[in-house]
Amino acid sequence: MDLGLQDRVYLLTAASRGLGFATARELVADGARVVLTGRSQESVDRAVEQLGGPEAALGVAADNADPDTAQRLVDTALERFGRLDGLLISAGGPPAGSVTAVTDEQWRGSFESVFLGAVRLARTVAAALGEGGSIGFVLSGSVREPIAALGISNGLRPGLAMAAKSLADELGPRGIRVLGLLPARIETERVRELDSLSDNPAVARAAYEAQIPLRRYGRPEEFGRTAAFLLSPAASYLTGIMIPVDGGALHSL
Repeated sequence: MDLGLQDRVYLLTAASRGLGFATARELVADGARVVLTGRSQESVDRAVEQLGGPEAALGVAADNADPDTAQRLVDTALERFGRLDGLLISAGGPPAGSVTAVTDEQWRGSFESVFLGAVRLARTVAAALGEGGSIGFVLSGSVREPIAALGISNGLRPGLAMAAKSLADELGPRGIRVLGLLPARIETERVRELDSLSDNPAVARAAYEAQIPLRRYGRPEEFGRTAAFLLSPAASYLTGIMIPVDGGALHSL
């Protein structure tokens, strides 16, 4: 299938590694160009090299929580590649811990990065997109089911999913699509970090795998292919939806 990505330009945040990078790799492989962000210039430079160099990708050190980031990234994409066709919003996972254990400061910091930063990015990029543009939010299975010891994620992700759904209604008349992806146990540094919180990470992983119908963790490229399709013109009649990428782990429809 031709996804229609040739020469299209996508902005991906927190994409120097993990799910964002896996998506960038799939987009570039199908002919798109990408602007990706990460915590340090060193990390994004390394990602750009892995993606094929400056003809295919541009790396920018940026923080979603910074109020200036959104417009700076839009301006950078337009200056470097002359167009902008879509956005995939990722953010580092919020601190683990129960609702009763995490502090006010952790809630505030996570809100700025995970929630407000994402809304600001979507709002700013939407103003620069034309018909056929797309915006994807990387969320979590916690949108539909709470995850033990991830109180902040359980609190913020469902609200962000509803904001994405509202944006889909608002931007649909302009031909701009908005959707969310709900990853679960995908083989990334973040998931390995969560497993390591257990006294026995190997046992914890085996227990999680036993609850997944496919009986294994997902691979980053499996998420990346799904995200690239959803952002692409090939998914032109999909909007306002939340797509689990979880091997069947969610129990709800």
